[in-house]
Amino acid sequence: MSLPPHVSQHWIVRKPAARGEGGMVASQSRDAAEAGAEILRAGGTAADAAVGAAFALATVEPWNSGLGGIGFTQVMKPGGPAETFDFGPVAPRGLDPSAYPLTGRLKNDLFAWPEVVGDVNIHGPKSALIPSAVAGYAELHKRHGRMPIKDVMAPAVALARRGLSQDWFTTLKVANSAAVLRMYEESARIYLPGGLPPVPPYQGTPGFFQQGRLADTLERLQHAGLQDFYTGDVAASIAADMKAMGGFVTAEDLAACAAVVRPALERKFRGRTWMLANGLTAAPTLSRLMELMEGAPYAAIPDAGWYAHLARSLRAAYAERLAGLGDAEPKGADSCTTHLTVADKDGMMIAMTTTLLSSMGSRMVLPGSGVLMNNGVMWFDPTPGSANAIAPGKRPLCNMCPVIALDAKGMPEFAGGASGGRRIMAAVFQVFSYALDFAMEAEAASHHPRLDVSGPEGVTADRRLGEAVIAALAADSPVEVVEHAVMPVNFACPNMIQQKAGMRVGVTDTMSPWSAAVAE
Repeated sequence: MSLPPHVSQHWIVRKPAARGEGGMVASQSRDAAEAGAEILRAGGTAADAAVGAAFALATVEPWNSGLGGIGFTQVMKPGGPAETFDFGPVAPRGLDPSAYPLTGRLKNDLFAWPEVVGDVNIHGPKSALIPSAVAGYAELHKRHGRMPIKDVMAPAVALARRGLSQDWFTTLKVANSAAVLRMYEESARIYLPGGLPPVPPYQGTPGFFQQGRLADTLERLQHAGLQDFYTGDVAASIAADMKAMGGFVTAEDLAACAAVVRPALERKFRGRTWMLANGLTAAPTLSRLMELMEGAPYAAIPDAGWYAHLARSLRAAYAERLAGLGDAEPKGADSCTTHLTVADKDGMMIAMTTTLLSSMGSRMVLPGSGVLMNNGVMWFDPTPGSANAIAPGKRPLCNMCPVIALDAKGMPEFAGGASGGRRIMAAVFQVFSYALDFAMEAEAASHHPRLDVSGPEGVTADRRLGEAVIAALAADSPVEVVEHAVMPVNFACPNMIQQKAGMRVGVTDTMSPWSAAVAE
């Protein structure tokens, strides 16, 4: 017999939007969104709330971001300039390219790079770049915060003292990285008790578990100040552990770490202005996509012709990116970035994307601080002499794409971004276009099916797009029809906030089980 395709879910999933006249926080973790909303209620700005929520994510979503990560943030006040806070990846000054010898094979499981002996570019101490996330949060708080940092960090410290939820989603995420987590003593001690991923009780309420010294480190930063991460006791602990474990990040690298603030990039599209992230991000490719989409057939709703034009444009934009800029990330890598969107009652909007790169980054928790380090060396092509080759002090290209779009009066109206590696840019463009070009309500835009193109060939289509759209896509290129599911993660996970006429609406990715938008 001819078997029908197997699908893993036979239900219709909805994610409610949050609405209100006050501030708003949208996050991939409701716990972090609640932390940010609490700060808004206490009189904090969108910057205070974003910083507080970002620190909370180190505990409540450790596989996606944290103190050992990096990121980019878009910030705009009504009537003010749009700014990009660049705390992106930077290689240690003492990084040695010869420490990544090639085996002569391709890495054929999750990664498309040439294989490195021992996968030392993918996990472990030699995979870590300088952790600049805390520097980014500090600069954002310094320039746009209002509350003392000890108050901004209070919710994150409370969440860290409580610990990480031991529910089914934690089991899934830890199990996904367990094969490598077990290679590092502190990581295994925390996340693999008895050698296995933590599991929730069969019935009742899941409990929580501690993440090593993370709560102590957050409390230290709360009272000593964020600079302690780079020049104080926390920095000394990180540097000592990295040296003992054979990594390249040093005390000197930490002391020299700083976020860079630049004017955001302005891009006109279909009568609107989009403010894109300035730096080695997906912005140049998004800008090229917008240029190619100017000629797309726009009807009342996105139809087969529009999606076919979008897929062709995405393939062309990615072909140019990969040829001219170097690959940004191995196609298919288990990138587990997070995105956070915040607006306050005064209209300031923030779109913050942060990451450890892979799920659980280097998979290496530093025992002295509880910091889970990034594996940003994987952003570099290990092939010597390539456009994106490994080198000391170098900044690799990455795919983060936080965006703020303006209304007709030039005021911030729509902010958002996504997690999902190479899939981020396509998702951001589609949800923004659904809301701004097709006039969908934000909640409808977040639920509307999408396609993904993450390279110069092929297209991945949500089965809900329907036969007509899939047929139009297949006329140009091979199509893989998939589900939008919790796992496998076939599409990026966007969230966004729209503000107009005194009302704010926040929405998050439907299939991210912990995600939520929370009104002040």
